[in-house]
Amino acid sequence: MTPPPSDHFNGKTFFNPGEASDRGLLDLLKWKLTSRAAAWPARVAVAPAVLPPAPAPQGVAATWIGQSTFLLRAAGATILTDPVYSETAGPVSWAGPRRVAPPAVPFDATPRVDLVLLSHDHYDHCDLPSLRLLAQRDDPLVVAPLGHGRLLAGAGVRRVVELDWWESLDAVAGVNVTLVPALHWCRRRPFATNIRLWGGFMVRAGGRLVYFAGDSGYGERLFKGIGERCGAPDLALIPIGAYEPRWFMKDAHMNPAEAVRTHIDVGAKRSAAMHWGTFQLTDEGYDEPVRALSDALGAAGLSAADFSAPGLGQSFAV
Repeated sequence: MTPPPSDHFNGKTFFNPGEASDRGLLDLLKWKLTSRAAAWPARVAVAPAVLPPAPAPQGVAATWIGQSTFLLRAAGATILTDPVYSETAGPVSWAGPRRVAPPAVPFDATPRVDLVLLSHDHYDHCDLPSLRLLAQRDDPLVVAPLGHGRLLAGAGVRRVVELDWWESLDAVAGVNVTLVPALHWCRRRPFATNIRLWGGFMVRAGGRLVYFAGDSGYGERLFKGIGERCGAPDLALIPIGAYEPRWFMKDAHMNPAEAVRTHIDVGAKRSAAMHWGTFQLTDEGYDEPVRALSDALGAAGLSAADFSAPGLGQSFAV
């Protein structure tokens, strides 16, 4: 069912109110013809993670699996964000960027999943083979922005709830989620730009508030508004990669300095980095986001205790 027109939907496509439009084909060609991507390693060895015990009734344990995939465990529920276990981020298994780092928690070692939070339809976030495996094994509830229902049903996902920005849902026992805005866009095929919405999530579980930012450009008013409306998160999961060249990426992907500003704007007590070091999507070097994050933290008078870049498979509790 088509949603009614709103401040971010014109009756046919979604958009970021008051923000720059998406880059077009000519911009893409200019990027590819005028810049050169840094060399990345072909493969990074990752020891399979050993998950810590499930948290006590009050608390959330987070484990970074790779890209924007986090395993979040509260006492009554297990949550996955943007699950991507495939070797490539593309429309078919042989096309698209290949993984540099394997999933730090292999699919077969991932505990039973109760809830999946899906931020948007890009291939490095919405991996239909992974969602199909989860549906077959666990039949989790998948919460996604408006417009994703048919796409997910085609992958065999049986339980889907679509949300608009600022809508909330008591998703599974003890877990409430709110879809919040992000500065991004959607497209999985030509001539289908922004037919689906995008966003991040505020998750209340285990007596904690966790912010999963999804993919987003930086906007001070946006992130301050999220913190004011939803509360200061105990943990924020914030992207730091896929940001060069800036002229092309800045409207949809924040850089590490902007990620630090996001941490401050949203009022996070602690933040963890994601969306780097898994697929080479843009021009910056493999570990450049981590170095730039450290520099930005120092400039802001903060440290890794405030905003860390966890290693693949690293777990921590809030």
